[in-house]
Amino acid sequence: MTTAPPPPTPVQLMDGLARAAAAYYRHFAEVAAEQGLTLMQGKVLSLLRRPMPMRTLAELLACDASNVTGITDRLEARGLVRRAVDQTDRRVKNVLLTEEGERTVALIRAELMSGLTTLGQLDEDERRTLHDLLGRVFPQA
Repeated sequence: MTTAPPPPTPVQLMDGLARAAAAYYRHFAEVAAEQGLTLMQGKVLSLLRRPMPMRTLAELLACDASNVTGITDRLEARGLVRRAVDQTDRRVKNVLLTEEGERTVALIRAELMSGLTTLGQLDEDERRTLHDLLGRVFPQA
């Protein structure tokens, strides 16, 4: 009779997550580059599912607000985003996708998914379990 191997330790799980994140961001950087974008520019575009204040973008990206200003300037020059004054607080500048930005994000997501075909091989229960576990491990994300 064979015994099951011991469950992975929290450190082993953390190492596995780190490898998965590194592989994901390597692929993301390649896909963003195909669209003429840096990794950070691609990340900003992918975060803009709704208009978002520049300060919030900086917090999500864990970088200084001045970095977001530079990234936004370059994306705006390419016609992928625009800035708009917040309707409730005119001191706040929101960043939002243009139609071209939305098309670019769709292309990036489609290409990312084509490189992650194994996600599509999970059945419904496995996808639900993975989603729930990720939500428990990263509740703020």
